[in-house]
Amino acid sequence: MADRRVEDNAVSGQLQNDHRIADFDPPQKPKTNKFAIACAILACTTSILLGYDIGVMSGANIFIQNDLKLSDTEIAVLAGTLNIYSLIGSALAGRTSDRIGRRYTVVLSGVIFFVGALLMGLAPGYAFLMFGRFVAGIGVGYGLMIAPVYTVEISPTLDRGFLTSFPEVFVNVGILLGYVSNYAFSKLPTNLGWRYMLGLGALPAVVLAVGVLAMPESPRWLVMQGRLGDAKRVLDKTSTSKEEAQLRLEDIKEAAGIPMHLNDDVVPVTKQSHGEGVWKQLILHPTPAVRHILIAALGIHFFQQITGIDSVVLYSPRIFAKAGITSYEHTLLATVAVGFVKTIFIFIAAFLLDRVGRRPLLLTSMGGMIFSLVCLGAALTIIDNHNSTIPWAVALCITMVLFNVAFFSIGLGPITWVYSPEIFPLKLRAQGVSLGVAVNRVISGIVSMTFLSLYKAITIGGAFFLYAGIGVLAWVFFYTMLPETQGRTLEEMEVLFGKYHKWRQANAMLKTKKVDHGDGDENKGQVN
Repeated sequence: MADRRVEDNAVSGQLQNDHRIADFDPPQKPKTNKFAIACAILACTTSILLGYDIGVMSGANIFIQNDLKLSDTEIAVLAGTLNIYSLIGSALAGRTSDRIGRRYTVVLSGVIFFVGALLMGLAPGYAFLMFGRFVAGIGVGYGLMIAPVYTVEISPTLDRGFLTSFPEVFVNVGILLGYVSNYAFSKLPTNLGWRYMLGLGALPAVVLAVGVLAMPESPRWLVMQGRLGDAKRVLDKTSTSKEEAQLRLEDIKEAAGIPMHLNDDVVPVTKQSHGEGVWKQLILHPTPAVRHILIAALGIHFFQQITGIDSVVLYSPRIFAKAGITSYEHTLLATVAVGFVKTIFIFIAAFLLDRVGRRPLLLTSMGGMIFSLVCLGAALTIIDNHNSTIPWAVALCITMVLFNVAFFSIGLGPITWVYSPEIFPLKLRAQGVSLGVAVNRVISGIVSMTFLSLYKAITIGGAFFLYAGIGVLAWVFFYTMLPETQGRTLEEMEVLFGKYHKWRQANAMLKTKKVDHGDGDENKGQVN
């Protein structure tokens, strides 16, 4: 019996020692929720639509110009107006998603683009083609606004950067598919090739309409409607544990102004649950924090486009032709290489966002873009001023185009769509993001439609020098105005804004607060 007690004590002591050793182990990061990933992928299928259109138009516009006998101005208008038309969709999407929900707004986006793609593919002439782009543009506007909003609202904090980068990932996938479509249909007769290229854009819309049936509604939108029971069921599916789901629900209730003691499946909410009064809080009488958030969101969208990425992507075949690549087949292959580089680096960015943070990637990205734009401008200027081919300048030109899209894709591209929806308060998010998308599309349309005229006025090299100069201003803006949001819950964001250069102090305060509140709150900060 004594031996048995000794043995029991030894086992007990061993367990205690093991427990004490385990106490020193670092906490394990919760596993990424596969259901949340699936929902993000389905929602972001809308972004393929825009990417495909950008990529396919870079090659299709040459066929369209030859078939319909259009001028450079008409082609520039055709390429750029989709961005202007998308303003209508993005302006309507904020209020629409507040009224009918995020999920059905995603469906609406796919249906509208499907109709637009079919109209473009069947267009008998320029006027009908422009009408098709008008319809498709509205669908693109809806998709650009709703994909990041839905994804950011369904994502756990620790994976939010990864999941919310999916819209830009899918834009790049769409661009690559567009380039491949150009190459695949380039052998067809001129009057058929561009129709197949544009009409094929209807396929992702069909996939989206079917797949969205498996998506749940955004839990934050459900809470705003007082549907706590439905919201909790969605949070249970998109969280790593029941405890995490409950913590997320409590934070969302607090942000929505619902008292903590109300826990019924359906609870009463204020009348302003469908977006009423948002513009007053957002623009007319914003708090200092909301004003800073609005400046940051609109600024990052503005600089993403004004630094010329659409000129590089949309007109890459012309850039390569200007550099001396005379074979049309070789030009399209070089353009496909651009699509591959963009896609590879956007995937790298997706995995780095939650590890490195937003600011380091953004500042590195902008710095690399400035360098590549200066070198591209110099290479094109040298080629312009020589009658004979200069192999090293041609190689430098191609390399810098690839560098530019690589640096854009590893930072400025995805972070714009991650940062904008995550910083707005819950009640202002949908319509705040729609404003950012509107700015993004206006500037994109201006850049797309003016590039041909710009490089004829100040040379093609001068155009890229101009973009590089604007890039310097963008870097300064990002450094001074954009606080780091990595690891912060959506409900904590307002604390970081309104202080401008003092955001680091606010971030430190949030971390200290979590530690002071003990393990429960610390876990809350980690998993929400």
